[in-house]
Amino acid sequence: MSGRPSIPHYEPTGFECELFETAQTNGLPLLLKGPTGCGKTRFVEHMAARAGSKLYTVACHDDLSAADLIGRYLLKGGETEWVDGPLTRAVREGAICYLDEVVEARKDVTVVLHPLTDNRRRLMIDRTGEELAAPSSFMLVASYNPGYQNILKRLKPSTRQRFLSITFGFPEAETEIRVIEHESGLDAARVAPLVRLASHIRKLSGMDLEEGVSTRLLVYAATLMAGGMPVIRAIEAAIVEPLSDDEDTQIALRDLVATVYG
Repeated sequence: MSGRPSIPHYEPTGFECELFETAQTNGLPLLLKGPTGCGKTRFVEHMAARAGSKLYTVACHDDLSAADLIGRYLLKGGETEWVDGPLTRAVREGAICYLDEVVEARKDVTVVLHPLTDNRRRLMIDRTGEELAAPSSFMLVASYNPGYQNILKRLKPSTRQRFLSITFGFPEAETEIRVIEHESGLDAARVAPLVRLASHIRKLSGMDLEEGVSTRLLVYAATLMAGGMPVIRAIEAAIVEPLSDDEDTQIALRDLVATVYG
């Protein structure tokens, strides 16, 4: 059946949808800040589909270089041919380019982004001598997790101040229940204790937890439960084990599980 692709489910928690639309309309870059698994990527997918825009998503990592984004010459059939990278394709096509966890990329990436994030809106391709003007429909979106920043991996103020910015957190309980119910198929009455457990875990301090349990992990646990796995086993596999390898921390987490499900 043909037609417009379905829009990925997303539950707004504030004015983030309006901000995204305004940024896209005015050709402004947007930076999403927040913990792992709180819905940043799903938000971008939702907004891109809602706007009918093509989306190029790049999962940034330690070895991601400017050439990976812009493109490079490759040998094809005995001849050297230029192949655009995802950022270049997004600029040429007037699409959205989403750089997930941009702080993880190599430092030369920011040099490429700067001309795209000010009034120039240009992409310089040194290897081909091209200078691409981004069309009005092009949008650059980036995300990062401030909780993981350190002195070696951080966004410089000169980069941060080129973006509109919004902070994402974990949703309120009622919203999180709706999200998990929709994603997993588990009924709300059984999802509610999972969300209650997550609230307790997120309030823990002084333990070997860099972050609280993500909404993504709650969806995993609920999916296992919806498939018939016993509650405690599902929580062990989807929450306790992924959150920490420290034995004392795992014991504390299991105590919390027993408190909620006891």
